[in-house]
Amino acid sequence: MPGEFSLIDAIARRASARADVVLGIGDDAAILAVPAGRQLAVAMDTLNAGVHFPEDTAPADIGWKALAVNLSDLAAMGAQPAWCTLSLSLPDGDTAWIDGFLDGFLALATQHDVALVGGDTTRGPLSVCVTAHGLVEPGRALRRDGARVGDDVWVTGTPGDAAGALAQWREGSERDAALRARLERPAPRVEAGLALAGLAHAAIDVSDGLLADLGHVCAASGVGFEIELEALPVSPMLAAAFDPGQRRVLQCTGGDDYELCFTAARERRDDIAAIAEAVGVAMTRIGRVVPGDAAVALERDGRRWKPPRQGFDHFAS
Repeated sequence: MPGEFSLIDAIARRASARADVVLGIGDDAAILAVPAGRQLAVAMDTLNAGVHFPEDTAPADIGWKALAVNLSDLAAMGAQPAWCTLSLSLPDGDTAWIDGFLDGFLALATQHDVALVGGDTTRGPLSVCVTAHGLVEPGRALRRDGARVGDDVWVTGTPGDAAGALAQWREGSERDAALRARLERPAPRVEAGLALAGLAHAAIDVSDGLLADLGHVCAASGVGFEIELEALPVSPMLAAAFDPGQRRVLQCTGGDDYELCFTAARERRDDIAAIAEAVGVAMTRIGRVVPGDAAVALERDGRRWKPPRQGFDHFAS
Protein backbone atom coordinates (compact mmCIF):
# COMPACT_ATOMS: atom_id res chain seq x y z
CA MET A 1 0.00 0.00 0.00
CA PRO A 2 1.25 3.54 -0.73
CA GLY A 3 2.12 5.90 2.09
CA GLU A 4 0.18 9.00 3.12
CA PHE A 5 2.19 11.42 1.02
CA SER A 6 1.91 9.23 -2.06
CA LEU A 7 -1.86 9.38 -1.66
CA ILE A 8 -1.73 13.18 -1.33
CA ASP A 9 0.41 13.40 -4.48
CA ALA A 10 -2.05 11.19 -6.34
CA ILE A 11 -4.95 13.44 -5.30
CA ALA A 12 -3.01 16.61 -6.17
CA ARG A 13 -2.23 15.33 -9.67
CA ARG A 14 -5.93 15.00 -10.44
CA ALA A 15 -7.13 18.24 -8.83
CA SER A 16 -8.17 20.98 -11.24
CA ALA A 17 -7.11 24.61 -10.88
CA ARG A 18 -8.67 28.04 -11.12
CA ALA A 19 -7.07 31.39 -11.85
CA ASP A 20 -8.02 32.64 -8.37
CA VAL A 21 -6.04 29.84 -6.64
CA VAL A 22 -2.77 31.57 -5.76
CA LEU A 23 -1.41 28.48 -3.97
CA GLY A 24 -3.14 25.12 -3.86
CA ILE A 25 -2.31 21.63 -2.63
CA GLY A 26 1.22 21.09 -1.33
CA ASP A 27 1.81 23.75 1.32
CA ASP A 28 0.62 24.27 4.88
CA ALA A 29 -2.39 26.23 3.66
CA ALA A 30 -3.96 27.34 0.41
CA ILE A 31 -3.93 30.97 -0.69
CA LEU A 32 -7.05 32.10 -2.50
CA ALA A 33 -7.93 35.43 -4.12
CA VAL A 34 -11.43 36.52 -3.13
CA PRO A 35 -12.76 38.84 -5.89
CA ALA A 36 -13.49 42.45 -5.02
CA GLY A 37 -17.12 43.06 -4.18
CA ARG A 38 -17.81 39.50 -3.04
CA GLN A 39 -18.26 37.88 0.35
CA LEU A 40 -17.08 34.37 1.22
CA ALA A 41 -19.62 31.69 2.14
CA VAL A 42 -18.17 28.58 3.83
CA ALA A 43 -19.92 25.24 4.43
CA MET A 44 -18.66 21.95 5.88
CA ASP A 45 -20.19 18.47 6.10
CA THR A 46 -18.93 15.07 7.22
CA LEU A 47 -20.10 11.74 5.78
CA ASN A 48 -19.55 8.51 7.73
CA ALA A 49 -19.89 4.95 6.47
CA GLY A 50 -23.07 3.28 7.72
CA VAL A 51 -24.64 6.62 8.67
CA HIS A 52 -24.68 8.72 5.51
CA PHE A 53 -24.20 5.94 2.99
CA PRO A 54 -24.45 2.12 2.98
CA GLU A 55 -21.14 0.28 3.34
CA ASP A 56 -21.51 -1.19 -0.15
CA THR A 57 -21.77 2.22 -1.84
CA ALA A 58 -19.40 2.60 -4.79
CA PRO A 59 -16.40 4.87 -4.10
CA ALA A 60 -17.35 7.17 -7.01
CA ASP A 61 -20.81 7.68 -5.50
CA ILE A 62 -19.31 8.48 -2.08
CA GLY A 63 -17.02 11.03 -3.73
CA TRP A 64 -19.90 12.64 -5.61
CA LYS A 65 -22.14 12.86 -2.55
CA ALA A 66 -19.38 14.18 -0.28
CA LEU A 67 -19.07 17.26 -2.48
CA ALA A 68 -22.76 17.47 -3.42
CA VAL A 69 -24.00 17.93 0.15
CA ASN A 70 -21.65 20.88 0.59
CA LEU A 71 -22.57 22.46 -2.73
CA SER A 72 -26.20 22.12 -1.65
CA ASP A 73 -25.44 24.25 1.41
CA LEU A 74 -23.88 26.90 -0.82
CA ALA A 75 -26.92 26.70 -3.12
CA ALA A 76 -29.20 27.36 -0.16
CA MET A 77 -27.20 30.55 0.48
CA GLY A 78 -27.35 31.68 -3.15
CA ALA A 79 -23.55 31.41 -3.36
CA GLN A 80 -21.44 30.55 -6.41
CA PRO A 81 -19.14 27.59 -5.57
CA ALA A 82 -15.42 28.24 -6.01
CA TRP A 83 -13.06 26.09 -3.91
CA CYS A 84 -13.11 23.13 -1.54
CA THR A 85 -10.88 21.16 0.82
CA LEU A 86 -11.08 17.42 1.49
CA SER A 87 -10.27 15.43 4.63
CA LEU A 88 -10.23 11.64 4.29
CA SER A 89 -10.13 9.04 7.03
CA LEU A 90 -9.37 5.67 5.41
CA PRO A 91 -8.99 2.14 6.79
CA ASP A 92 -6.05 1.66 4.39
CA GLY A 93 -4.34 3.33 1.44
CA ASP A 94 -6.28 1.54 -1.29
CA THR A 95 -5.31 3.39 -4.48
CA ALA A 96 -8.13 1.83 -6.49
CA TRP A 97 -10.64 3.12 -3.92
CA ILE A 98 -9.06 6.59 -4.00
CA ASP A 99 -9.19 6.67 -7.81
CA GLY A 100 -12.85 5.69 -7.79
CA PHE A 101 -13.66 8.24 -5.11
CA LEU A 102 -11.94 10.99 -7.11
CA ASP A 103 -13.83 9.97 -10.25
CA GLY A 104 -17.10 10.98 -8.59
CA PHE A 105 -15.78 13.87 -6.54
CA LEU A 106 -13.97 15.59 -9.39
CA ALA A 107 -16.74 14.93 -11.92
CA LEU A 108 -19.08 17.06 -9.81
CA ALA A 109 -16.33 19.59 -9.07
CA THR A 110 -15.79 20.03 -12.81
CA GLN A 111 -19.50 20.58 -13.40
CA HIS A 112 -19.46 23.55 -11.02
CA ASP A 113 -15.90 24.81 -11.63
CA VAL A 114 -14.79 23.98 -8.09
CA ALA A 115 -11.06 23.69 -7.38
CA LEU A 116 -9.78 21.25 -4.74
CA VAL A 117 -7.15 23.31 -2.90
CA GLY A 118 -6.12 21.26 0.14
CA GLY A 119 -7.08 18.87 2.90
CA ASP A 120 -5.79 15.97 4.96
CA THR A 121 -5.54 12.18 4.96
CA THR A 122 -5.44 9.94 8.01
CA ARG A 123 -5.93 6.29 8.91
CA GLY A 124 -9.17 5.32 10.64
CA PRO A 125 -12.80 4.37 10.00
CA LEU A 126 -14.08 5.50 6.61
CA SER A 127 -15.13 9.13 6.94
CA VAL A 128 -15.12 12.04 4.50
CA CYS A 129 -15.18 15.72 5.46
CA VAL A 130 -15.42 18.49 2.88
CA THR A 131 -15.32 22.25 3.31
CA ALA A 132 -16.74 24.21 0.39
CA HIS A 133 -16.21 27.91 -0.28
CA GLY A 134 -18.51 30.07 -2.36
CA LEU A 135 -18.86 33.68 -3.40
CA VAL A 136 -21.89 35.92 -2.96
CA GLU A 137 -22.65 39.57 -3.54
CA PRO A 138 -23.06 41.56 -0.30
CA GLY A 139 -26.71 41.73 0.70
CA ARG A 140 -27.84 39.02 -1.73
CA ALA A 141 -27.17 35.88 0.29
CA LEU A 142 -30.19 33.67 0.98
CA ARG A 143 -30.57 33.14 4.73
CA ARG A 144 -32.84 31.36 7.17
CA ASP A 145 -33.98 34.51 8.97
CA GLY A 146 -35.85 36.31 6.18
CA ALA A 147 -39.20 34.48 5.93
CA ARG A 148 -42.20 36.82 6.15
CA VAL A 149 -45.79 36.14 7.12
CA GLY A 150 -47.80 35.82 3.92
CA ASP A 151 -44.94 34.33 1.89
CA ASP A 152 -45.46 31.24 -0.22
CA VAL A 153 -43.37 28.17 0.66
CA TRP A 154 -41.74 26.34 -2.26
CA VAL A 155 -39.65 23.22 -2.70
CA THR A 156 -37.51 22.09 -5.62
CA GLY A 157 -37.63 18.58 -7.05
CA THR A 158 -39.42 15.73 -5.28
CA PRO A 159 -38.65 15.31 -1.57
CA GLY A 160 -38.71 11.84 -0.06
CA ASP A 161 -36.84 9.93 -2.76
CA ALA A 162 -33.55 9.53 -0.90
CA ALA A 163 -35.39 8.63 2.29
CA GLY A 164 -37.22 5.97 0.32
CA ALA A 165 -33.91 4.46 -0.77
CA LEU A 166 -32.65 4.54 2.82
CA ALA A 167 -35.83 2.82 4.02
CA GLN A 168 -35.40 0.05 1.45
CA TRP A 169 -31.75 -0.40 2.48
CA ARG A 170 -32.56 -0.62 6.20
CA GLU A 171 -35.43 -3.05 5.59
CA GLY A 172 -33.25 -5.25 3.40
CA SER A 173 -35.83 -5.07 0.61
CA GLU A 174 -35.07 -4.82 -3.08
CA ARG A 175 -33.80 -1.33 -3.80
CA ASP A 176 -35.30 0.76 -6.58
CA ALA A 177 -32.43 1.90 -8.82
CA ALA A 178 -33.88 5.36 -9.45
CA LEU A 179 -34.44 6.01 -5.73
CA ARG A 180 -30.97 4.74 -4.93
CA ALA A 181 -29.50 7.14 -7.50
CA ARG A 182 -31.25 10.01 -5.72
CA LEU A 183 -29.60 8.93 -2.47
CA GLU A 184 -26.13 8.27 -3.82
CA ARG A 185 -25.87 11.05 -6.41
CA PRO A 186 -27.97 14.00 -5.25
CA ALA A 187 -28.04 16.99 -7.59
CA PRO A 188 -27.11 20.19 -5.72
CA ARG A 189 -29.47 22.94 -6.87
CA VAL A 190 -26.71 25.49 -7.43
CA GLU A 191 -28.24 27.18 -10.47
CA ALA A 192 -31.60 27.44 -8.73
CA GLY A 193 -30.03 28.99 -5.63
CA LEU A 194 -28.14 31.55 -7.69
CA ALA A 195 -31.28 32.49 -9.60
CA LEU A 196 -33.32 32.85 -6.40
CA ALA A 197 -30.79 35.14 -4.70
CA GLY A 198 -32.37 38.55 -4.35
CA LEU A 199 -35.88 37.14 -4.96
CA ALA A 200 -36.48 34.54 -2.24
CA HIS A 201 -36.81 35.84 1.31
CA ALA A 202 -35.40 32.75 3.05
CA ALA A 203 -34.02 29.36 2.04
CA ILE A 204 -32.62 26.11 3.41
CA ASP A 205 -31.59 22.80 1.88
CA VAL A 206 -33.52 19.70 2.90
CA SER A 207 -30.94 17.44 4.51
CA ASP A 208 -32.56 16.28 7.78
CA GLY A 209 -36.22 16.25 6.73
CA LEU A 210 -38.62 18.87 5.35
CA LEU A 211 -40.42 19.66 8.64
CA ALA A 212 -37.22 19.59 10.70
CA ASP A 213 -35.38 21.89 8.32
CA LEU A 214 -38.32 24.27 8.06
CA GLY A 215 -38.28 24.31 11.85
CA HIS A 216 -34.83 25.92 11.65
CA VAL A 217 -36.27 28.64 9.42
CA CYS A 218 -39.14 29.12 11.90
CA ALA A 219 -36.67 29.65 14.73
CA ALA A 220 -34.49 32.04 12.73
CA SER A 221 -37.35 34.05 11.22
CA GLY A 222 -39.79 34.03 14.14
CA VAL A 223 -42.65 32.68 12.02
CA GLY A 224 -44.63 29.50 11.46
CA PHE A 225 -45.29 27.36 8.40
CA GLU A 226 -48.36 25.51 7.18
CA ILE A 227 -47.48 22.79 4.68
CA GLU A 228 -50.22 21.15 2.61
CA LEU A 229 -49.58 17.42 2.42
CA GLU A 230 -51.54 17.07 -0.82
CA ALA A 231 -49.32 19.69 -2.47
CA LEU A 232 -46.06 17.81 -1.93
CA PRO A 233 -44.70 16.67 -5.32
CA VAL A 234 -44.23 12.90 -5.56
CA SER A 235 -41.87 11.16 -7.98
CA PRO A 236 -43.25 8.19 -9.94
CA MET A 237 -40.70 5.83 -8.37
CA LEU A 238 -41.60 6.85 -4.80
CA ALA A 239 -45.30 6.49 -5.58
CA ALA A 240 -44.70 3.00 -6.97
CA ALA A 241 -42.56 1.81 -4.05
CA PHE A 242 -44.52 3.06 -1.02
CA ASP A 243 -48.16 3.45 -0.01
CA PRO A 244 -49.54 6.97 0.64
CA GLY A 245 -49.05 6.77 4.41
CA GLN A 246 -45.42 5.70 4.07
CA ARG A 247 -44.77 8.38 1.43
CA ARG A 248 -46.15 11.05 3.73
CA VAL A 249 -43.64 10.15 6.44
CA LEU A 250 -40.74 9.91 3.98
CA GLN A 251 -41.52 13.24 2.34
CA CYS A 252 -42.01 15.18 5.56
CA THR A 253 -39.35 13.64 7.81
CA GLY A 254 -36.80 11.92 5.57
CA GLY A 255 -33.52 13.63 4.78
CA ASP A 256 -30.76 13.38 2.18
CA ASP A 257 -32.76 14.88 -0.69
CA TYR A 258 -30.73 18.12 -0.77
CA GLU A 259 -33.58 19.95 -2.41
CA LEU A 260 -34.09 23.65 -1.67
CA CYS A 261 -37.05 24.85 0.37
CA PHE A 262 -37.60 28.60 0.18
CA THR A 263 -40.12 31.35 0.79
CA ALA A 264 -41.06 34.23 -1.49
CA ALA A 265 -43.75 36.86 -1.82
CA ARG A 266 -46.99 35.74 -3.49
CA GLU A 267 -46.58 38.29 -6.27
CA ARG A 268 -43.35 36.58 -7.39
CA ARG A 269 -45.06 33.35 -8.47
CA ASP A 270 -44.63 34.06 -12.18
CA ASP A 271 -40.96 34.95 -11.64
CA ILE A 272 -40.37 31.66 -9.83
CA ALA A 273 -42.09 29.73 -12.61
CA ALA A 274 -39.78 31.42 -15.10
CA ILE A 275 -36.71 30.55 -13.00
CA ALA A 276 -37.83 26.92 -12.74
CA GLU A 277 -38.11 26.70 -16.51
CA ALA A 278 -34.80 28.47 -17.08
CA VAL A 279 -32.77 26.22 -14.75
CA GLY A 280 -34.68 23.03 -15.58
CA VAL A 281 -35.70 22.26 -11.99
CA ALA A 282 -39.29 21.79 -10.88
CA MET A 283 -40.41 24.22 -8.16
CA THR A 284 -43.67 23.47 -6.35
CA ARG A 285 -45.65 25.71 -4.01
CA ILE A 286 -46.40 23.62 -0.91
CA GLY A 287 -47.66 26.02 1.74
CA ARG A 288 -47.51 29.40 3.38
CA VAL A 289 -45.77 31.37 6.11
CA VAL A 290 -48.07 32.19 9.03
CA PRO A 291 -47.77 33.73 12.50
CA GLY A 292 -46.43 31.15 14.94
CA ASP A 293 -43.28 29.26 15.81
CA ALA A 294 -43.56 25.82 14.20
CA ALA A 295 -43.79 24.04 10.87
CA VAL A 296 -46.96 21.95 10.69
CA ALA A 297 -48.33 19.67 8.00
CA LEU A 298 -52.02 19.91 7.14
CA GLU A 299 -54.27 17.18 5.78
CA ARG A 300 -56.87 17.80 3.08
CA ASP A 301 -59.50 18.83 5.66
CA GLY A 302 -57.16 21.29 7.35
CA ARG A 303 -56.39 19.09 10.36
CA ARG A 304 -52.83 18.92 11.63
CA TRP A 305 -50.99 15.71 10.82
CA LYS A 306 -48.62 14.50 13.53
CA PRO A 307 -45.58 12.68 12.12
CA PRO A 308 -43.85 9.88 14.07
CA ARG A 309 -40.74 12.10 14.14
CA GLN A 310 -39.73 15.54 12.87
CA GLY A 311 -36.59 14.49 11.02
CA PHE A 312 -33.11 13.06 11.39
CA ASP A 313 -31.08 13.77 14.51
CA HIS A 314 -27.66 12.13 14.94
CA PHE A 315 -27.98 12.00 18.71
CA ALA A 316 -31.68 11.27 19.16
CA SER A 317 -32.60 7.93 20.73
